[in-house]
Amino acid sequence: MFRALLTAVLWYLRPLMKWFLRKTTRLCELQRVCYGEKPGAPRILGVEKSLLQSRSGDIKNLIVFLDSISDGRKFTGANKDNVIQYSIYTVLRVKRINPQIHPQFSKSFAKCIEHIWGYRQLTQEVEALRTTPYDADNEDHESRLLNLWKLLMPSVQLESRVTKQWQEIGFQGDDPKTDFRGMGLLGLENLVYFAQEYPGPASHVLSHSHHPQYGYAFAVVGINLTSMAYHMLKDGSAKTHVYNVSRDLPSMKVFHQFYCYLFYEFDRFWIEAKPRNVMDFSYIREKFENRIRVSLANPASAFRINIAIDNI
Repeated sequence: MFRALLTAVLWYLRPLMKWFLRKTTRLCELQRVCYGEKPGAPRILGVEKSLLQSRSGDIKNLIVFLDSISDGRKFTGANKDNVIQYSIYTVLRVKRINPQIHPQFSKSFAKCIEHIWGYRQLTQEVEALRTTPYDADNEDHESRLLNLWKLLMPSVQLESRVTKQWQEIGFQGDDPKTDFRGMGLLGLENLVYFAQEYPGPASHVLSHSHHPQYGYAFAVVGINLTSMAYHMLKDGSAKTHVYNVSRDLPSMKVFHQFYCYLFYEFDRFWIEAKPRNVMDFSYIREKFENRIRVSLANPASAFRINIAIDNI
């Protein structure tokens, strides 16, 4: 109750506070953020918050416009550059900022716009893959699945398309297509990316999944971690990481790498937890997710796979 009351009071006092700070610093809130916050997540999150809390009709219309562009996945190439320039022009006009006096502001603000609405566009791209069901009649889907086997089991020939061999890389039954129902093609894309771009770590994790005491279903756990990565992206928790590691427009590559980090670190977390059996999975997964979310709450968070050699 008290927190809600405090939030309401601050909301009503915000215009007065902004007016006072502008009079004393001769800078608008967006300028103070761009000049005062470190590049990456601290600055981008500050700009995002300022824009979303703006009471200016022109700024609100700009946000609606940017949302429509990113939701339509048109925030790319020359169109992206034009949209960013239009955004800069709008803010300079509304905030009465002289670009000759403040040239650095336009550069910093442009980078923030690129990341904020690039992130929103990335969520659309990820959603499109997640809602694309695996189709055994689609040659491209089948080719990707067979490639996953070749990447993970290069020295073992797959006897047939439907076979118990799939269980060797952690699928539940004879036909992997049933395991992709929850995450669609996104689950397969993540697994293939991990095996293809990080063959050493992927092989390392796969070997752990075969451990006689602490083993688990590699592919099924991988798809479960796709779900974790997806929900962190959707609810905005992953923004700190994405904003810090993306030099330019956030891409699917950034999401895939985030997933690979989660998979590699979950494997380490699982082994260190010394589970009694696979029934401990939900409990350990929840603890792992909580740890990741705490790390993501740090504006400086940026995850990268740290390959360590062990003898487990």
